[in-house]
Amino acid sequence: MTNASVREFKMPDVGEGLTEAEILKWYVQPGDTVTDGQVVCEVETAKAAVELPIPYDGVVRALHFPEGTTVDVGTSIIAVEVAGGAAPAQEEAPAAAVPAAEPEKPAEQPAARQPVLVGYGVATSSTRRRPRKQAQDPVARQAASAVQAELNGHGAAPAAPAAPVAPAAPAAPAQRPLAKPPVRKLAKDLGVDLATVTPSGPDGVITREDVHAAVAAAQAPQQTAPAAQPAVPAVSAPDRPAAPASYDTARETRIPVKGVRKATAAAMVGSAFTAPHVTEFVTVDVTRTMKLVEELKQDKEFAGLRVNPLLLIAKALLVAIRRNPDINASWDEAAQEIVVKHYVNLGIAAATPRGLIVPNIKDAHAKTLPELAASLGELVSTAREGRTSPSAMQGGTVTITNVGVFGVDTGTPILNPGESAILAVGAIKPQPWVHKGKVKPRQVTTLALSFDHRLVDGELGSKVLADVAAVLEQPKRLITWA
Repeated sequence: MTNASVREFKMPDVGEGLTEAEILKWYVQPGDTVTDGQVVCEVETAKAAVELPIPYDGVVRALHFPEGTTVDVGTSIIAVEVAGGAAPAQEEAPAAAVPAAEPEKPAEQPAARQPVLVGYGVATSSTRRRPRKQAQDPVARQAASAVQAELNGHGAAPAAPAAPVAPAAPAAPAQRPLAKPPVRKLAKDLGVDLATVTPSGPDGVITREDVHAAVAAAQAPQQTAPAAQPAVPAVSAPDRPAAPASYDTARETRIPVKGVRKATAAAMVGSAFTAPHVTEFVTVDVTRTMKLVEELKQDKEFAGLRVNPLLLIAKALLVAIRRNPDINASWDEAAQEIVVKHYVNLGIAAATPRGLIVPNIKDAHAKTLPELAASLGELVSTAREGRTSPSAMQGGTVTITNVGVFGVDTGTPILNPGESAILAVGAIKPQPWVHKGKVKPRQVTTLALSFDHRLVDGELGSKVLADVAAVLEQPKRLITWA
């Protein structure tokens, strides 16, 4: 035991240039045995949610920060005692972890950790995950029970002491419920304990619908309670109208600004007050583009791929950049230089439960149309599932934001920092349009291009926007211009 020592595991930089991360969830407690590669906590950065593995074997001696704390990169977050002696007991007595002995201790530990659902955070084994101990924290359970009791609505005082007793009785739910990061975030925002939610997804995964169903079930007593006590509000406040059923009883809700929302806010403020923005607009007939989309859906080369108007809009923008390469640049303030990029990392703005993120398709300029379709499909699916890696959101050169999916005609988008242009795509709607000398219903949309006027003048910005519109109006230009 003389060779035992305590090692401090510091918050790593899980994405290039990140300075801090919020601890979302601890998976271990003091006294737990950990092994090399075992996930000890989940953190949320300005880029994504990531699960952190411990890089050595040992016994947890201290957790330096509680859940919900934002910690600077390089700060120690957990102390682990490492040694080469016998396997440790579950108490605080100093000892060493012996990984080979762990498979023989299923009876001592409540449950084994299930496969990681955040696909990029941990290098997982193809056969099994090492077991971990799920500590029972009575203080945390009491707080969670109090929140749940409040969510149930009009909970009387006697219900508060009873809540902590119920979850503490069964020892079985030591296994962490399976849910993807966006679903965990939703449950956290709604005050729902995932351990109480019945999963309906494949392999027992909790879905967003399951969380909403749990909230609806919890609020059911709240909806029936006023009917049982009609005289109380009438006597106590006869001159005050009842609150609308659609409003919460609380007058305000305060949401901490952190994670993706905090990073987005800082980036947008920096961009808006650093780069002089200019936005130009053009309304274009995209009827032929919409017909081409339907034809491509039937093409065998696109079987199984996501084919939609955004695919052809992205290709049109890439063609316009090829014809006007100076638009694909950035401003180097320190060197007082314009940096023209000879590659296009095409950013696609995506709204997710964690906020707006802008992952990008690396070297999009070199991809064929089917390859671009495959990359777009993967990008969107990964973003919706909350699995976008920090590296996927770095190095963008030009961005597309599709506000049309919300039924919006157009907008004046703000540049992503380090980029010179961003294209906003409005809703595609049937409108009366002069076509071949006659007014006919045509599919029409409005495009808006914002650009940095320090390096993109009006002529260059106009040429790029006009080229995008020309391709969408006559998609056959993709053949002659590409």
